Amino acid sequence: MSNLERDPQELVSVQDRHPDGAAPAVEVLAPREVPLGGPRALLVRRTLPQRRRSLIGAWCFVDSYGPTPAPRHGTMDTPPHPHAGLQTVSWLYEGQIEHRDSTGAHQLIDPGAVNLMTAGRGIQHSEVSTTAAATLHGVQLWTALPDAARDARPFFEHHVADVVAVGDATLRVFVGSWLGVTSPVTAYTPLVAAELALPAGATVELPADAAFEYGLVVDHVPARLQGVDVPAHHLGVVAAGAEGLRVETPEGPLRVLLIGGAPLDEPIVMWWNFVGRSHDEIVAARDEWQRDVIADADRAGRFGHVDGYDGDPLPAPELPNVRLRPREQ
Repeated sequence: MSNLERDPQELVSVQDRHPDGAAPAVEVLAPREVPLGGPRALLVRRTLPQRRRSLIGAWCFVDSYGPTPAPRHGTMDTPPHPHAGLQTVSWLYEGQIEHRDSTGAHQLIDPGAVNLMTAGRGIQHSEVSTTAAATLHGVQLWTALPDAARDARPFFEHHVADVVAVGDATLRVFVGSWLGVTSPVTAYTPLVAAELALPAGATVELPADAAFEYGLVVDHVPARLQGVDVPAHHLGVVAAGAEGLRVETPEGPLRVLLIGGAPLDEPIVMWWNFVGRSHDEIVAARDEWQRDVIADADRAGRFGHVDGYDGDPLPAPELPNVRLRPREQ
């Protein structure tokens, strides 16, 4: 999925810090609503990045959407657009999405499976919801690639996640390893991502890697993390150092995503659909997209070409007029 904002902010990130030097037991981050596209846009709830926090491990972007009625083709209709310096991770609760990218990959994604696309030095892709289901509901995540992998060749992976029972709860691990289940998709830093489902009134205790930061991406039913209430559609964050995660459902059956990873410890610059290390690097990526794809689709260049999408690629928005310095958080 693209960031389709017309005026995306440039975000320069460093390792998150708290004014008093100590992180709270659980940091609760509220979403902001972002329409993707025109008047009939898909509305998403963005919980990462934001001013209070830029990263959870290498996870740098979290958009949740739906449940949205999807009786028509195009509820999600994201034209070909570029990515560089990151991985996109698509996970569905309900619905179906058709993915196409410039590596030649063409894949339908259904609930319980993960689409992971490594952009590396540059890729373009499209995502379009199908009419196979009446509802569209899911999460789009990005990971920032570490400096050593930012120029990796682009490639695509699809995997049906394995399920492990944890008492009355179930855990679907789709990135990394947890409770003896390992996803085969590629991660360039220590990462984990899983869907957790709990019945009403349940509590689950999960082992945690003390070297990891963790995030709880809450769907439409509130959750409780480490004893702290996390409202519906919010993101709860646990700093590195925890040896276990306690998740409770105070109101009803609960579905959440758990993401985690070792702190990236590298400054990153995010703007639109690019992750880089400097303002000039982002400017160069935008210029190449506009020159090689928007101005002359036959050139393709570093971003390649998407076959099979009925429509034009997405032009890049205008860059901001200022250069931002790293923020101390």
